[in-house]
Amino acid sequence: MRLFNTGGSRLVALVMTVAYLGLEARAVEVQCQIAPGMPGFAVVGLPDKAVNESRQRVQATLASMGLALPPKRIIVNLSPADLPKEGAHYDLPIALALLAAMGVTDAEQLTDFIAVGELALDGRIISSPGVLLAAIHASSADKGLICPAAQGAEARWASGVPVLAAPDLISLLNHLKGTQVLPEPVPGEAEPPGIGPDLRQVKGQETAKRALEITAAGGHNLLLIGPPGAGKSLLASCLPGILPPLTSAEALETSMIASIAGTLDGGRINRSRPFRSPHHSASMAAMTGGGIRVRPGEVSMAHLGVLFLDELPEFQRGVLDSLRQPLETGEVTVARANAHVTFPARVQLITAMNPCRCGYLGDAALACSRAPRCAADYQSKVSGPLLDRIDLHVEVDPVSALDMALPPAREGSAEVAERVSAARAIQSARLAGTGRRSNAELEGDLLDTHATPDDAGKKLLLQAAEAMRLSARSYTRMLRVARTVADLAGSEAVTRIHVAEALSYRRQAPRA
Repeated sequence: MRLFNTGGSRLVALVMTVAYLGLEARAVEVQCQIAPGMPGFAVVGLPDKAVNESRQRVQATLASMGLALPPKRIIVNLSPADLPKEGAHYDLPIALALLAAMGVTDAEQLTDFIAVGELALDGRIISSPGVLLAAIHASSADKGLICPAAQGAEARWASGVPVLAAPDLISLLNHLKGTQVLPEPVPGEAEPPGIGPDLRQVKGQETAKRALEITAAGGHNLLLIGPPGAGKSLLASCLPGILPPLTSAEALETSMIASIAGTLDGGRINRSRPFRSPHHSASMAAMTGGGIRVRPGEVSMAHLGVLFLDELPEFQRGVLDSLRQPLETGEVTVARANAHVTFPARVQLITAMNPCRCGYLGDAALACSRAPRCAADYQSKVSGPLLDRIDLHVEVDPVSALDMALPPAREGSAEVAERVSAARAIQSARLAGTGRRSNAELEGDLLDTHATPDDAGKKLLLQAAEAMRLSARSYTRMLRVARTVADLAGSEAVTRIHVAEALSYRRQAPRA
């Protein structure tokens, strides 16, 4: 914070804060001037409604402290003026700039700090989304951070950042005056991976289990097709249990998204990979991000984890097609007239669907009278380009009463997770320094170098591509899956048997 005398009785106080654009925090200077004139309090600099309402919250906070606004013209400018300002986290920097301009606090004390936080009417500083991003920005700018006490643990995850976590404005001012000492916040806990369903709970479905293992090992997308009650949702919910836990850097990435969404509870960082399962009534803004104040959607909340779409054809066609670009690029851009906001969206898409509306296409006793026409109508709700981006398509057979009476499988999630971890370790060593994490991200020279099969495998793949009418994208995805199958087998070369297994998980394109 700085205080400038601009001549006469006019004073300008400056406090630094941030504006959030996606996962980027941009510096914003809060300038407060108190000048002679008709009494008034204005906030300028492209504020939204929440920022404009800061005037009432700040005024009520000062009143709770026994202070009144001076009977002069008060102008608060948020610079740069052409950058949209959204959210209630501007309350605290506006209040501090105003108090400095009034001479209540020493402006020079906060020169090296960035302030964020919402004010309650009684002067409490309450939580606001994005504190972790503000702390990381403060670290890069070599500044400290002033934030709500409830989010001090979250802010401490940005190493080396001095943090003043205040429960209310009076405590903060007393700390600055030296009459009170705010406790030093400690980083939040890093929660161990959670325990979910185990593959031992899945009866039968050995082909689907194998496909799930390949999906986890290579970071691929998966489609499960089968009748109701076959275990599709259970299989999908078992996937996080066989995926390797997040690395420290990955956990910080996912926590930044949770922070801007306001879901990072108590500053606790979770090492489990996200698993998001939105209802099929979800809108496009809910899926890809958006709203009046742009927030990350489900595809970004599932970054580096799993996005599970159950009852796939029941989703709106436009919502599903909005996922096509994020699945290719690993990020989603929300376009607005005054800004473009980009969120990361590197997810594994797991989908499940019934073969037709009634769900019993293959059972003559249960299928509806419109079979098999109903299957074509139902499955056509999902566009071909989206299906083309799903690597493995698996038919899940119905589970009989005899299957349910079988004892639990000898191999569960722990054993599968070991093989997945070993395959991921091979990929990490192979892709070190390339910016890629798994076989699902192989492309260009990396794909040619590491996933080209031997002569017999190449011949089989070319024959299958012609017979199954595979697109160029499908051809590439089959190479990636074959590379993963080879990694699970501990083979450096991609051979015919690996290609054959990869092709077995691909449905033939329907003929016109």
